[in-house]
Amino acid sequence: MLDESDTHHLLFRDLPSLLHSDDLLVVNETRVIAARLFGERTRGSASVELLLLHPAGSQRYDSQALTWLALARPARRLREGDHIRFGEFGEATVTKVLPDGTREVQLSLPASFEAFLERAGRMPLPPYIRNETAAAAQRYQSVFARVPGSVAAPTASLHFTREMLVEIENGGVEIVRLTLDVGLGTFRPVTAQRLDEHVMHAEAYEIDASAAGAIERARTRGRRIVAVGTTVVRALEGNFQSHGCIQAGEQVTDIFIRPGFRFGIVGAMVTNFHLPRSTLLALVSAFAGRERVLEAYREAIARGYRFYSFGDAMFLTHRHGS
Repeated sequence: MLDESDTHHLLFRDLPSLLHSDDLLVVNETRVIAARLFGERTRGSASVELLLLHPAGSQRYDSQALTWLALARPARRLREGDHIRFGEFGEATVTKVLPDGTREVQLSLPASFEAFLERAGRMPLPPYIRNETAAAAQRYQSVFARVPGSVAAPTASLHFTREMLVEIENGGVEIVRLTLDVGLGTFRPVTAQRLDEHVMHAEAYEIDASAAGAIERARTRGRRIVAVGTTVVRALEGNFQSHGCIQAGEQVTDIFIRPGFRFGIVGAMVTNFHLPRSTLLALVSAFAGRERVLEAYREAIARGYRFYSFGDAMFLTHRHGS
């Protein structure tokens, strides 16, 4: 835990004791889809891999869409007009090669898109996870995952259990849910020399009327709003920056939160440890203060804390003026 005064070393099961009885906890109930596909290019019978990102022309998951943007590996093997066969489950045609290297693909399927993913798709586990069993795939979904659409897990959510959620609610904390579809852009490193030159990805999110009302009431009454993960922070602060309050609906945000950003909603957050040169570390530094965060990271490394998706977590309180 990193609060206004010090660093505290706790276990995640201690989280309920860090929450106030009038806190509002906001979680992301997105569900990771089996977006990783292995197929064979019909021209020359080469093996290829696709990672479906989102429907063409939309950031939001749509089970009816058959034209998708995808990452290809190896990318050099797929050019416009190529066909990829996924056994008996369907095929895809590369309709465009985009400047950023992604491919637009048109799917041709004998059954529904969701049935296709269930039969041919694999969970897009991070490359450092070598165990691709069903158990590993299940661990990559949070206990409140409900709405399909993400190609990466909101990793801060993975620490929670149903028993902990009950304990939190029994302590008087209100829990509300929103959905932000996590894209790979979240994890792409910052390659620009200056942070303000980095082009931020866009992500789709939805806040329903009930959740928006609860968050807005908490904000206007001065209650602390606790975000579970950077995805929730992006949705809430992007929404507030656009409207000056929290408004319900399906929206898209490309907000880039970096040092100097003025937070209007989030008062505390749960997050994992993030890698250098990432937009996630920039967000955390903006929230809690860069030097304060880097000192906490040095201490975590010295104590053997784990990074990456299944790594350890931090509870941060907002440092005003950061």
